[in-house]
Amino acid sequence: MKESAQLNSAFDHAQADEFANSIAEIINSGAVALMLSVGHKLELFDLLVDSPPCTSQQLADRAGMAERYIREWLAVMVVSQILSYDPADKTYYLPAEHAACLTRTAPAGNLAVSAQFIPLVGGIYPKLLDLFKTGKGLTYQEFPCFHDVMSEDSSLTVVNELIATILPLASEIPQRLQNGIEVLDAGCSKGLALIKLASEYPDSCFTGYDFCSDAIEHARSAAQKAGLKNIRFETFDLTHFSEISRYDLITSFDAVHDQKDPEQFLSSVFRALKSDGVYLMQDIGGSAQLEKNLDFPMAALLYTISCTHCTPVSIGQGGIGLGTMWGRETALSMLQQAGFQSVEQKVLDHDPMNIWFISRKGAE
Repeated sequence: MKESAQLNSAFDHAQADEFANSIAEIINSGAVALMLSVGHKLELFDLLVDSPPCTSQQLADRAGMAERYIREWLAVMVVSQILSYDPADKTYYLPAEHAACLTRTAPAGNLAVSAQFIPLVGGIYPKLLDLFKTGKGLTYQEFPCFHDVMSEDSSLTVVNELIATILPLASEIPQRLQNGIEVLDAGCSKGLALIKLASEYPDSCFTGYDFCSDAIEHARSAAQKAGLKNIRFETFDLTHFSEISRYDLITSFDAVHDQKDPEQFLSSVFRALKSDGVYLMQDIGGSAQLEKNLDFPMAALLYTISCTHCTPVSIGQGGIGLGTMWGRETALSMLQQAGFQSVEQKVLDHDPMNIWFISRKGAE
């Protein structure tokens, strides 16, 4: 009883109240994130940008949607201080400073794209509870919208900056692409980056491999629609990737940590490159050490995506479940073990969450 009394006397009620308030705010923010996703998916933010204040009915008419649901969505946006509200005439307004990170034309990048991960991972909630009990994994097919969200995210961080910012990370590559080389995107998803490259460099040949047939079908359709003859897409399990000295450039955009065996995959990439080839790899720039990620951008979201998608997808293939936050240290070590003699690391101003590894077979 004496020990219990001492513990009770040490209990900090003010700290407990403060923590409870922070938990309540986290739960509240989760609800806001869901509604941000709704606003993005239905293009409501885009309808509000550069628009004078409007009523819920006016927005509903503009969107061609039901006013009652629009009104509730607007209420969430107002109480979360995303939209401004004038109670006198019941009008809503999206300030330009807020639109700068919430619309498809946002100059600072559209953060509402990332909000889509919340309903996406929430969709597998019952399965997630079972994973904790069984230790089993999931398949890509159990995430029917994941490629849509990742492609949209990739458009912001990769495709839009590909020619001007990303390719020059390997200074010789733009000119070599102009002259004509063989390029592979390993884990190409819907092929947006590769289609951009194929359009920009008609004298080079491009190949895209991805495990998911639906993503590949979308990529093929988009390439055909663009009239591209220098590109091909194949549904292919990169676990069996074994080409030798074929490519001048291989790219992977946020794809390596999802592989069944990332270490084996990187060794296969090394062997598939020509002697003067370059491997350009983008992945999450966090650390393998948890304590170093306390201030990393959106770290909690990244660990959540790891727990609900990247880890179970790897385990579902019979892999080790490396996870989204496998860490730049792990990536560097695996690249070096694969045989790369020169590995540079770069973080770009427009995308502080990711890190780029520029790897060459021989030292520069």
